Formats: sequence, C-alpha cells, structure tokens
Amino acid sequence: MPSAILADPAEVTSSEAALRRFLHGLPGVDRVGTEARAAMLATRSIKNDAKVAAIDLAIKMIDLTTLEGADTPGKVRALCAKALHPDPGAPDAPRPAAICVYGDLVAEAKTALGDSGVHVAAVATAFPSGRASLDVKLADVAYAVAAGADEIDMVIDRGAFLAGRYRAVFDEIVAVKAACARSAAAGGGSAHLKVILETGELSTYDNVRRASWLAMLAGADFIKTSTGKVAVNATLPVTLVMLQAVRDFREATGRQVGVKPAGGIRTTKDAMKYLVLVNETVGADWLDPDWFRLGASSLLNDLLMQRQKLATGRYSGPDYVTVD
Repeated sequence: MPSAILADPAEVTSSEAALRRFLHGLPGVDRVGTEARAAMLATRSIKNDAKVAAIDLAIKMIDLTTLEGADTPGKVRALCAKALHPDPGAPDAPRPAAICVYGDLVAEAKTALGDSGVHVAAVATAFPSGRASLDVKLADVAYAVAAGADEIDMVIDRGAFLAGRYRAVFDEIVAVKAACARSAAAGGGSAHLKVILETGELSTYDNVRRASWLAMLAGADFIKTSTGKVAVNATLPVTLVMLQAVRDFREATGRQVGVKPAGGIRTTKDAMKYLVLVNETVGADWLDPDWFRLGASSLLNDLLMQRQKLATGRYSGPDYVTVD
C-alpha cells in the first residue's frame, strides 16, 4: 500500500499541489479502531522475568529534559550528573540517551557530559510556539549546533500546517535540516533532527498522519509528538498513528525514522505501555534508543525506584532518588 502511494518522493514534493494531493490521498485513520487498539495494548503486561530488561531499556530511551525559563547552568550540571550516575547505589544502572535543554545551555551540558556517550539535544526554532521568522529559527539552530548539540528538536509551524500551506512547512524543515550540518572544524556530519508535530494542536488523527509523512519527506530523523507545553501531549493513540506512519514510510522508501513521544509520561507503567505499543506495531527494529525515545523529566525517578524494588523486594519511596 505505501509503496504504491509513494512512487516518487521528489515528484510528490515538487509543488504545493502535488504535496497536498499526496497528503490528502493517504488512507484515513479509523479513530475508533485506533483508540480501541491503543487501549487494548495498554492492558498488556510484561512478565517479571522480563521487567528488569524492559525498565533498563526504557531508561536508555529517555531524553532527560529540563525546559523551564528558570533553568540555570547549575541545574543543567546537576541533571547531567544524574544522567552519568542515575543510581549511585547501583553502578550497573544504564544511562539515559540524552539531556534535552535550551540552546543557550548546550555548552554547559556538553562540558558536564564529556565523552560519556550521553547526547545533548537542544530545542530550537522558537520553541515551543515556533512563531518566528525563518532567519531567526535557522540562527537558533546554528547557534545550538555550534555549541555542540548532537540533536536538534524543532517545532513545525502549526499555523501554516492547519492553513494547508504544506509546502511552507516542508521547506522550513528542509532548511532546518541543512542548518543541522556541523562545520569541518567541529568534526563534520550533522546533528540529528527531531521534528515536533505538537499533536495536541493538530485536532485529528488524519492530521497527525499527514504531518508525520510531511516531516519524514522533508528529512526528519525522528518525529516527536509534543513540546510538553500544551494541554494535551503524548498519548498512546497518537503515538500508534505515528508508529504506523514510520513503518509505512520505511516500506515505501527504505529509510527508517525514529519516534519520540514526549510530555506526560511519568511512571514505569506508562513507559511499559509505550514499549508494548512499539513492539506490537513496528517490532524489535524500533526497540532501540536510536529509533525510539521517551521525552520526560520525572520518569527516570520512577523507573529507578521500580528497578530497585525488583532487585531487593523493597520499595524505597521517593527519597531513594534525587529531586529534579
């Protein structure tokens, strides 16, 4: 089905009319069926003998995040210290995938993390609203990349998308992708681009599917649900639609794209639901931090407490972990 739809990506994106025709030609999302399947998968449990491995995998998938106006260099250094040593009482506890901060704190995070392998992700493009000129957005990205960001989390222009100006959104993502390139002096290559759809503002699952395909066609390395700054953030049904989109996109193009639900994922139970959703929808290929992330600030604490309970048989409570 997807390969039949996407005969030639260049042709599909060649004009506003072609892009609109393609996006509105995608199969509609069955709202009732999607919500029912997400609810059914949420009831699945992970057996105790696999739960430790699942918890460790969820920890490795976390983008440990602080995105507040009151963020300070000291707070970022403390968060980085937590990423490097999530549980000082359990040296075998894995590290999260990345620290996610505002662009002006990237250099602080890079220094604190050193060569640990924990990435630094920076939100950019006038996060969270995206209401700025393209020049400002590209300067925002270039600043973060020059400071050492390994990953850029950009927000799409939801106003343009909802007004049907798909080519404007596409062109902006392409331009941001180009701005992710590092200079030769910085080692070359490119920062990975995560495109935030802000699904809570897209109104329908059909729009979520269209925005997912639009971002992937424009070169996104990841598609991300939310900024965490609106009333409705990540949900299982929305993530299911996005997982189906990346599955179909790989079938059509051969290119794999990651998915990142973010906002409102706070407990181990929440995280396990997302891991089940990934496994049942796209399979083991995406059960890897390179292809699936969990954007969260407080989730790590609960995962560590559950991990300690499984190891000792005792639940230590919130004083067992650091307060973020």
